Amino acid sequence: MATTCRDEVLAAAKAILRTSGTHLFSPLEIVEYLRANGTDYAESTIRTYIVSVCCINAPRHHATKFADFERVGRGVYQLVVREALQTMAPEDNPYHMALAQLKKVTDHMGLDEGIAQILASPKRELTVHFPVRMDDDSIRVFTGYRVQHNMARGPAKGGIRYHPGVNLDEIRALSMWMTWKCALINIPFGGAKGGVCFDPKALSSKELERLTRRYASELSILIGPEKDIPAPDVNTDDRIMSWFMDTYSVNQGYSVPGVVTGKPVHLGGTVGRAEATGRGCAIIARECARTIKLPFEGATVVVQGMGNVGGIAAKTLAQMGCKIIAMSGSSGGVYSNKGLDPDRVIAFKKGHDSFDGFPDAEPITNADLLELPCDILLPAALEREITSQNAGRIAAKILVEGANGPTTLDAERVLLDKGVFIAPDILANAGGVLVSYFEWVQDIQAFFWEEEVINQRLERAMVRTFADVIETASREKLDNRSAALLIAVKRVAGAIEARGIYP
Repeated sequence: MATTCRDEVLAAAKAILRTSGTHLFSPLEIVEYLRANGTDYAESTIRTYIVSVCCINAPRHHATKFADFERVGRGVYQLVVREALQTMAPEDNPYHMALAQLKKVTDHMGLDEGIAQILASPKRELTVHFPVRMDDDSIRVFTGYRVQHNMARGPAKGGIRYHPGVNLDEIRALSMWMTWKCALINIPFGGAKGGVCFDPKALSSKELERLTRRYASELSILIGPEKDIPAPDVNTDDRIMSWFMDTYSVNQGYSVPGVVTGKPVHLGGTVGRAEATGRGCAIIARECARTIKLPFEGATVVVQGMGNVGGIAAKTLAQMGCKIIAMSGSSGGVYSNKGLDPDRVIAFKKGHDSFDGFPDAEPITNADLLELPCDILLPAALEREITSQNAGRIAAKILVEGANGPTTLDAERVLLDKGVFIAPDILANAGGVLVSYFEWVQDIQAFFWEEEVINQRLERAMVRTFADVIETASREKLDNRSAALLIAVKRVAGAIEARGIYP
């Protein structure tokens, strides 16, 4: 079959996705990639394809007019990205990765085939296509998802992400990992996840609010404090959760603070929630160092991602006495073997588009940052950052997965063979959902705790769960990820079996 322009564009998108370290690449990068690799198609044909397949989101722009290609494309090219993601090989598909992780554990424990099938299947999936009126009075249609994986242990719990790479398989995988995370940390939630496919940087604040409120309304048939409780995730924050909570509450006719977590404290949020995931990662990093007898004071740390996870983890680890030698955001980062002040790095990034001009440090790409020699590597960005392509060059002693699914199956095998000590995502970043649970409990009781109590309970739960994973790994002769999954799967399967199958 002859290669079409569509085939070449999708192949280019896949190649860029694998190597760029971010899904936030420009559509012009697809053009440049194909031009550099000797495509037979003219640039105008490539541009026509990209814009035409995205025209559902740009109805007022004719596919052959390119004066505003970059501006139009950046807001709509996510459809190309999404199709590329959905047709990737198993290593590149997070849902395939999650299923393979599950199968390894269910085979090990000899789980009943019927129960295993339940665990491998999302309970409920919702796809919504909803209109939003833009600032120029045009209408754009966005695509969003909410997947509830399993609710045998309680209401569904999971974040909402806004990103141009969002697709159904990604949300399925993330909802499954949330099920295991909640069971591992032993809180009475099941797993869910949601997201909308778009680039939030391309929208104004008013457009973002209108999108959020419409998306929240679309999800209202699923969510509720006893049913499904969303939370912040990639590119969402307490402001987004405030809009979610208000929209749901207006439709109910009264305030329902427990419908989401990650809210501002003055709307029923909890102290310590914004820092919880990063703080939990730092605690796990410390426990990993103790386990392999690595001196923690002065340990060199590389952090990818500077949001609530990576940024807070870097600050906390520095306070604990570690030396942060590299940090990065979506467009690159900085490196200094003398050490960085995380507060200065984060403050600089907030005021600049890049790290050009940051003093006493060298600029570094995300790809090179992951391969720096260090004691602790903490990827806290997106999935599939460490793959079979770069795993052999990872030079860390400890890998603490602040992000969900940052390490592919093939990459993990390489790292384990090299002796890298891995703290898997469902353990390392469980602090966020744990303190979300604390917030939900406080909302239900209308009784709020001191931050010292929050942090003490977080520390106790993370240390206890880490010890459980290490003991299980030793007893069952499993790697840390499989040991963590074994604990979680046993708890969820036990809940299913205790409840029975109705009718």
